[in-house]
Amino acid sequence: MTMPIFDINPILAQIRARLDKHRLDTGKYSRWIWQDKGGRRKLGINEYGCADAANILYTLNCFPQEEETRRAFVQTLQSFQNPQTGMFHEPTHIKMHSTAHCTAALELFDARPLYKFSELEKYMTPEGIRAYLEGLAWGGETAPFGHEGAGIYPPLVITRAVGQEWLDAYFGWLDENCDTASGLWRKNFINPALPMWLRMGAGFHFLFNYADAKRQFPYPEALIDTCLDIYDRALLPPNFGECCHFIEMDWVYCLNRASRQTPHRFYDIRTALYNFAEKYIAYLESVDWERDESANDLHLLFGALCCIAELQLALPGTIQSTVPLRLVLDRRPFI
Repeated sequence: MTMPIFDINPILAQIRARLDKHRLDTGKYSRWIWQDKGGRRKLGINEYGCADAANILYTLNCFPQEEETRRAFVQTLQSFQNPQTGMFHEPTHIKMHSTAHCTAALELFDARPLYKFSELEKYMTPEGIRAYLEGLAWGGETAPFGHEGAGIYPPLVITRAVGQEWLDAYFGWLDENCDTASGLWRKNFINPALPMWLRMGAGFHFLFNYADAKRQFPYPEALIDTCLDIYDRALLPPNFGECCHFIEMDWVYCLNRASRQTPHRFYDIRTALYNFAEKYIAYLESVDWERDESANDLHLLFGALCCIAELQLALPGTIQSTVPLRLVLDRRPFI
């Protein structure tokens, strides 16, 4: 069956224009342009505004080449690090997520944080990382374990702070504790009060670490069944595909990358991804870019762009842009 071709150039032009509106100075960006009703947003220069500006520019394949611009980005991102702990912290996310996100953004410039991650030193041994993973709140009614358990990997691996024994311990623990029925984490701690889409979104973070390390997903067939089931039965969030967010990328990535490791339900996956792409691109074409709340958040806008980039990979020849997109996860882990 011949599938229609989607031209996403107008969408990408809107995203680039939106990014330019968040620019404060060379290498300095705000995450939001306008405040919310509760006054909770950190306006002005923001850790995620700067990190996601770099991420968006890389994904759009128009990453800065000028040395002055690159230096400004690096110095700005490095300035957010706490010299005593080595950690980064943006108010809407835990320190582990912030540290991973800013370290990964620096890597795009072939740069590193200025200080050692002293707060993470106790987890830099095989025994330390196993104890860390064992102690996460796997059975809670939210899913912070995704940001915590997966977030520790990028800063330590990107800066070469750990070696093969640590990697074997990290992935060995995850392999042993993956749920065989869902392909997600953690077996024997599956809380029925936690929606499967939320557990999938948390598990996605571990999977891009697996992909970075060129490791086999523990149960790709089960993961595929899980993702198709929650899509077919409409068990994803009500606004799935109708706002800028990350859950769409989580779902697309899990399906597409699992399909690289097994032929299981290959055509079911392609049909589901195409059907979703058709609806998602229609939504993005309809966005009021000057007023949309989710597009006002540079972090969520980056999430939407990641989803488009992954769909372009998953559906060759179907989603076309003059300049092909580049997913940051194919260079280093973490979004």
